Amino acid sequence: MSPREALKTYFGYDDFRPLQAEIIDSVLAGRDTLALMATGGGKSLCFQIPALVMGEYLPEERRLCLVVTPLIALMKDQVENLRARDIRAAAIYSGMSYDQQRVALDNCQFGPYHFLYVSPERLESEAFRQRLLQLPIGMIAVDEAHCISAWGYDFRPPYLRIGEIRELLLEKGQREVPILALTASATPEVVRDIQVRLGFREEHVLRKSYHRDNLQYIVRRIEDKDKQLIHILTRVAGSAIVYVRNRKRAQEIATFLNENRLSADYYHAGLSSAERNQKQEAWKQGVTRIMVATNAFGMGIDKPDVRLVIHYDIPSHLESYYQEAGRAGRDGLTAFCVLLYNEQDKQKARRRVTDSYPPKEFVGQVYDKTMDFLQVGLGSGLGHSFALHIDQLCQVMHLPVIQTYSSLQLLSNAGFIHFEEEHETAARVRINVAPQTLQSYDLSAEQRNLLQALMRKYTGIFTDLQYMADAKYTNQTPEEQEAQHQLLSGLAARGIITYLPRTIACSVTITRERVDEIWLRPEVYDQRQQQFAEHLKAMIEYAEQTQFCREQVLLAYFGETDAKPCGKCDICREKLKIKN
Repeated sequence: MSPREALKTYFGYDDFRPLQAEIIDSVLAGRDTLALMATGGGKSLCFQIPALVMGEYLPEERRLCLVVTPLIALMKDQVENLRARDIRAAAIYSGMSYDQQRVALDNCQFGPYHFLYVSPERLESEAFRQRLLQLPIGMIAVDEAHCISAWGYDFRPPYLRIGEIRELLLEKGQREVPILALTASATPEVVRDIQVRLGFREEHVLRKSYHRDNLQYIVRRIEDKDKQLIHILTRVAGSAIVYVRNRKRAQEIATFLNENRLSADYYHAGLSSAERNQKQEAWKQGVTRIMVATNAFGMGIDKPDVRLVIHYDIPSHLESYYQEAGRAGRDGLTAFCVLLYNEQDKQKARRRVTDSYPPKEFVGQVYDKTMDFLQVGLGSGLGHSFALHIDQLCQVMHLPVIQTYSSLQLLSNAGFIHFEEEHETAARVRINVAPQTLQSYDLSAEQRNLLQALMRKYTGIFTDLQYMADAKYTNQTPEEQEAQHQLLSGLAARGIITYLPRTIACSVTITRERVDEIWLRPEVYDQRQQQFAEHLKAMIEYAEQTQFCREQVLLAYFGETDAKPCGKCDICREKLKIKN
């Protein structure tokens, strides 16, 4: 099957989008490839099509594509979409039981599977790395590849392990496994760093211009943002996204818009997956017109007819601004990217640097107080994982929330812990009494049936807490989920089981035994702090500049120095008005 035939057979498209065919051909030729494609350019097909046709080019023992992606929600969505097209795909992510992971890996090793999706953090497990060596990996796809660069705006240390995986495969005796790295935005410095970190055998970059002719970039310098927000949303029809910095503001602005007869809802990472799915679907179907959201919203959402993306708060980086603004106008029709800005934003930006990089002494205090809160003693804790509610930690230990959150991220980057931002954790259960003893308990038929089902499904349920399968994959109705929750709660109240209901929390895994004093390396703190301040300065300069075409400024930031004035951004339009 040729790539074009696979495109038609599995996805129903007659032709590739610009640059897709060149990227696919490069991968199938065995070349390491870095693909730079604007948001909405169809990055996923660039590794999905090669994996589907690799059998024509490689032996059976090289049929699997290992996909590294940082977003669990996006990972799940892509796996579901592939399965809906009768394509075999699996994913390994936090919250899965040992048995669920083992089954997924067995399927990839012995079954006709084409894709295994994993998070970069999974590659830090030595046991998992050894298991990977048994899999028929024919290519590695790295999504959001800018995360591997220390010069990028979203550096994630676990990404550095990807290059090591490739070396392990070589040691096993395989020939070179090609890597396809994909990102929507990267400066020239980040482009170079990605290729070095992933061990590219030769420099090979395929890029599509960041220029999008249908987008109009506008900055509104205005004191009353709420009034301007209503004005813009009233004048510009169609689906819209309003990006804000925090969850509280997302809810407040959504309420404000509804009070002004504009259909709006809010979205952030603190919602359950069911709530996020419901809100997202209502927006995609046009039931809700405006989504007010933090940066948790938008990745992997393919809604082509977004006419307007408004940034109520100034982003920290031009890269993230470009990616978020780029969710407008994917259908090729005119769309508007508006940044609301005033003098207060400049003052807030200065505070953002200190909030994101608190004093090192404070980071040390957060480490000590978090270990005390989790009851981890000196010289212990290695490998243990905990659910962590930041608000509870800060209340008990008398810590400020924003700086504590930033400190935990810094400690994670430094390797003392692995800190995973707030996500939904599946329910966990363990049976506390021996199987033969269960017969002596006065149980209802429903309770006995549930216990029997648990014993059949989870082999280690008498010794360890087992993650229960997500209701999304067990076809349970909300009513059935609630009935099961009540049965489990009743059994837990009698001490027959330990039951930890589904919760939304951060998670902390101790990756180094607790130490008496921490040290933050320059590349973790000092250099990153300086880079963050420089990124924020570039964002402020973009908002305040009044001389140059806004799109030219954006394109120059990403290395496109030959860009011409767009003629349609707010500055170009003002100059044309004066000229005419």
